[in-house]
This record gives sequence, C-alpha cells and structure tokens, in this order.
Amino acid sequence: MASSKHIDRICITAIALTLVLAILFLNGGALGITAAAASPVYESTLFDTSYVHSIDIEMDDWDSFIESCENEEYAVCTLVVDGKKQGNVAIRAKGNTSLSSVSSMGSQRYSFKLEFDHYQTGKTLDGLDKLCLNNLIQDNTMMKDYLAYRMMGEFGVDSPLCSFAYLTVNGEDWGLYLAVEGIEDSFLQRNYGSDTGELYKPDSLSFGGGRGNGKDFSMEDFDFDFGGTDSEDAADTESSSEKSGFGGFGGGNMPDMGNFGGGERPDFGDMSGFSGMPGQDGEIPELPEGMDFSDMDFSNMDFSDMDFSDMGGGMAGGGMGSDDVKLQYIDDDPDSYSNIFSSAKTDVSTADETRLIQALKNLSSCTDLENTLDMEEVLRYFVVHNFVCNGDSYTGSMIHNYYLHEKDGQLGMIPWDYNLAYGTFQGGNASGTVNTSIDSPVSGSMEDRPMVSWIFSDESYTEQYHALFAEFVQTWFADGKLETMISDTAEMLRPYVEKDPTKFCTVEEFDTGVEAIREFVTLRAEAVTRQLAGDDTAVDTGDLNLSDMGTMGSGGGMGGGFDRGERSTEGETEPSGGFGGRGNRNTDGETETGGFDGQMPNMGDFSGQMPDMGDFDGEMPDMGDFEGGGMGGGFGRPGEQGTETGNADTGSAPATDNTGTEAADAESTARPDSQSQPSGERQFPTGGSMMPGDAQSGGSLSAWALIGISVLVLAGGLVFVILKKH
Repeated sequence: MASSKHIDRICITAIALTLVLAILFLNGGALGITAAAASPVYESTLFDTSYVHSIDIEMDDWDSFIESCENEEYAVCTLVVDGKKQGNVAIRAKGNTSLSSVSSMGSQRYSFKLEFDHYQTGKTLDGLDKLCLNNLIQDNTMMKDYLAYRMMGEFGVDSPLCSFAYLTVNGEDWGLYLAVEGIEDSFLQRNYGSDTGELYKPDSLSFGGGRGNGKDFSMEDFDFDFGGTDSEDAADTESSSEKSGFGGFGGGNMPDMGNFGGGERPDFGDMSGFSGMPGQDGEIPELPEGMDFSDMDFSNMDFSDMDFSDMGGGMAGGGMGSDDVKLQYIDDDPDSYSNIFSSAKTDVSTADETRLIQALKNLSSCTDLENTLDMEEVLRYFVVHNFVCNGDSYTGSMIHNYYLHEKDGQLGMIPWDYNLAYGTFQGGNASGTVNTSIDSPVSGSMEDRPMVSWIFSDESYTEQYHALFAEFVQTWFADGKLETMISDTAEMLRPYVEKDPTKFCTVEEFDTGVEAIREFVTLRAEAVTRQLAGDDTAVDTGDLNLSDMGTMGSGGGMGGGFDRGERSTEGETEPSGGFGGRGNRNTDGETETGGFDGQMPNMGDFSGQMPDMGDFDGEMPDMGDFEGGGMGGGFGRPGEQGTETGNADTGSAPATDNTGTEAADAESTARPDSQSQPSGERQFPTGGSMMPGDAQSGGSLSAWALIGISVLVLAGGLVFVILKKH
C-alpha cells in the first residue's frame, strides 16, 4: 500500500503545482512576469521582404469608389493576397496633402487603408487588423520609407513592418505600392504584449496626419519667432518697431523697415536661426554688386501698429506646430494638450492624461528621465531618424509624422512617414543635408523640442547617443549591408516599375533615384563618422542632387501647397500656387517669383533656413502682387485629425455592406507561380506576446489554451484521487 500512498502524494503535488502555475499565469502582469514573445503569422507572410507580394482588389464599383476617394469614406471590397482570398474588407483612401496632390494631378493612384475588422469584429489577415498601402508619391527611389523602417526595426526601434506589393484591381494592373503595418491594435500587441499602453499621433496641422477631430488649418499653428524679442518682452522695448528684424514677427509685430532712400537696407536682426543662408551662420550676406536702393524710399513703411500676436503657436525657430505637439510641458490642464489627446489611438482615461502630463513635465525639466523615457529605444530612434535627415517630422519645421507611445509613465517614439527623408522634404542643399550635425538635428531651437534636447542635457546621455550612432554606422556600412539592400531591392522592384501603369516617375528616373539614395547614405555615413571623430571637415557631395530621389515637388507635390509645381505635358513647370516652392521658369529659362495673389515668391528651402535668393544681377526680384491677400494654393487640401470615431469607424457595417461580397476565406496560402520562395535570414525582431481571442493570430499557445490545460490536469487529478480511494 506504500506505493498507493506515494501515488496520492504525487497527484496532490501535481494538482497544487497546476493551481500555482494557473494563478501565476493569470496574474503574471501584476506580478511583473512578462509573457514569452511570439511572432504573429503576418510577420512571416505578408511582410516577408524577399519578394514583391500580389494584392488584387475585387470591387464591382471601383470607378465610383475612386471618384469619391477624397471623402475618405470606407467601402467594402474583397482582397486576394498572394492567392489567399479575404472577403468583407473595408477600404478607403488615406493621406492628407498627398491625397489632394493625387487629385490635383489628375491621377487616381491614391494611397489606401485597409481594415480587416471594420465590418467584422476580430477579423484579421494572419493576425493583422490594419494595413496601409502607400502609393510611393514623391519617391523616385520607391524605397525611402522602406529603408527607414528596415533600419529602424533592425536597430531595435518599435517600427511598423513593411514589404512591397503589386496591386491589381479586378485583375488589371494598378501599380507598385509599399505595404505597411498599421500602427494600431496588432502593432501594439506585437510590440508591447497584452498591456499595450497608450498610443497618440500628435499633430496640430490639418495636413499632417490624423482624422476625426475636424481641426482645420489656422494661423494659430504658426509662431514666426526667428530669434527676436518675444511678445512677453515687447513692453520693455522703446518701440515695437525696434525689435530685432524678423525676430519681432514672433513677438507680435513686424520690424520697422526703415528708409531705403539712403541706399541702406533695414536691420534684419539676429539671423542665427537661418543656418542655411549664403555666407556665415547668423549673418546677413553681402548684397550683390550693382544693387542700388538709392531711388527707393520706404520711409513710410512702419509696421509698429501691426499685431501678429495671434499667429503664435507654431513656427518658433523655424518650425510650426503647437507646444503640445513639440511635447513641451505647458501646465496640468489636459485641455492644454488637445493636439495630443484628441489624436489618441487608444481609449484614454483621466489617469492616462495625468500620467502623460507628468511625463512631459519631467521631460521638459530633464527630471527622472530614466523612468520617464524608454531611454535606449528613444536614443536608437533618433540615431536612425537623424541619420536619414527627415525634415517632415518632429525635428523638422512641421513637427508631425510621429507616434507617441506611453506605458507606465514611460514615453517612446514610433517612426512614421519617411517618404520625404534623405533631405528631400523641400529638395534641400546636398552638402548641407549630408553634413547635418548629429548634435544639432532640429529645425530651429533645440530647446524647443524636449524629446530630443534631453540627449544633450547631460554628457553621459550624449556619449550613449554617440556610441549607438557608431554602432549603427558599423552595422550598416562596415560590410556594405545598406548598399547591398538598396541594390537587391532595386533589382527586385525594377520589373514591377517597368510595368506599373500609374507610377509617378519614369523607369529612368527610378534608376537615377536609386543611385542618388545610394550615394546619399554612403556620404552621410562618412559625414557622421567624421563628426563622431571630432572632425568638422565637411564631406564633398560632388554632383549629388537630392531632387533625383523625388521631393515635395515631384509626384504632384502638395497640390498647390509646399511644392515646386506641376509639369505640363510639354515638360514646363507650372505655377505651384503654393507657399515656398522653388519658383517657376519662364520660356527664357529665367526664374519668376510670382506674387501673393496666386503664388508666393521663390522662397527656396523653408525648413528653418533662410532661402537662397541667388544672383539679383543688380535688380531686386519681382516679388509680384501683394493684392488679393491669399497665399496661392495655400497648404493643400484641409485635412482632419484625431481618433477615428466617425460613422465609418464604429465597427458596424450598413445593412447592405455584407451582401454580395465573398466573405469566405480560402485556405490556400500558396504564392503565385511567378513569385520566388522566401529565402534568407529573418530581418525583423520578433516581439509580441501570447494573446487570447484571435483565432487567426497563430504562432503561439494562447492564454485560454493554457488555462484549459490547467483545468483539465486539475480535473484529471481529482478524478484519479477519487478513483483510487474507491
């Protein structure tokens, strides 16, 4: 009977252990236990980067859908992804300025957003809930976004997965797109587990991202503060007209333009914010020979009574955007951070708001940074971000195109939208961009952007940043890894570029763009290496032309906004009607600057630098007509911001949406015959977690399965004990 007693003890011990394990599993988060990482299926299927995927959109009323794309309303379609059919999928056009640009060009090549769970809660594509299809506008290389996301992801930054896909519509060629993982639920679960934290997409500009809060463009988004006295100090000056140059613009008044009659120009004050001016930083360049103001009398031009104080909030130090999107601490009132909280992508409580505000307070004061920031990941983010020189971003003049993640009071940055990186935001100067200082990466004042300025607040942080930068350069350039990726990607894409009927550039421009981006990253790596070694010698960029990669003017620019204009069928550049394009050339090849009633003058690069006014040849440029009051085509199509809570996003479909669609999902996952099999080593970090409830996520043992096993073991043990007793 001794053996029987041992069996009883073993059974009781097994039951006890099972109960303990079940309790630990269910309460692991509270006890600080993290679930093992598990890769969602879509990471190795849709986002396999070794081949171009095929996506066919099946839709009976495609033409009507395209005609209404600017409304950004969802419609139902069926997708066939690499041979696998997915019915009842929601599709809409995406973008703000890029959306209006496509329309203004007369093109139909919109970017799209696909929601697999829009009409059916919990529905996914191999675990993915949202997918973005980017149309590669303003990108002759076809890979600016792709390379940035790949570098981010492989350098340890929580970054969206991406791959290339060739789209067809009802079986007809449509074009080459970049498929990007939507930064929503699936992304959060893949990177942060079941306790995802909170997600925001701060933006104060209608053309910068986000939908739903109905915020239109406002001059309150600007703060023309270029280094002069601010409005709080205005009362201490003898006259508002004596404020330093354009610096006074931010303080509420224009400078006194004085008297040109004596052949003198007005004092433009401190130009230290304009590092890209001809001549030395912070200095006004000498006027070209032959420029004579002796016959010009502007003595009556006094702007001292003009109040521009309501224009505050945006262009401080060469940037635009409110203080909250700069991630500055303002006060403890959540209403002061409307551009953050109104664009929340997760449900935010009062406690969440309080926690985020405290984190911003710590950040702005450089207090308790180790607990306020996911420090190493933020450093890694800015290493890659500052390497690729993205002016259309948090560090640029627009201050947008980033996601803010907060979990347990710690802040992190998530990359988004790099199609205007590599210095192509406004087709900047190649030498200036390639040699951009890694320690001064901000357009304007560094203190204006606390999420990056903290890096230089303490020598130990700066040293860690430099060490990571050196690691990055070593990883990607010591063995030519990035150059190889560019070459291999170009080779993979070229056949699809050749047959793409809607592309924004020619095949020749694609080839040129690829060579330009290859040259840019090589030269940039050399420049960074010199900076890390303390060598301030600029790298010679030769004949590198950043515009070859595609800029805001290419692919339609911003629809009459910040662009160079569009080309007519004869190849001539049409007026942009915008705010700071490069100017237009007349039939004699001379640059015309236009005017304010339809066009702004040629202002060149607007990313926190003074434009290069070029050679006046003894004459002032034609500044056009100031009558009309408008700013040309403005800033493109007004967009929207905020959380997607509109009627289209309620998760329920109209009664007619579920009819006439093919809802069944085919089991086949085979690739088309023309596609090569995936090969090579996995590139992306796994991340993720064991999450219950998603039948399509795959790849891991769910919480419910473990709970079920525990219950079965417990029940089996009890039954065994009872039987033994009888």
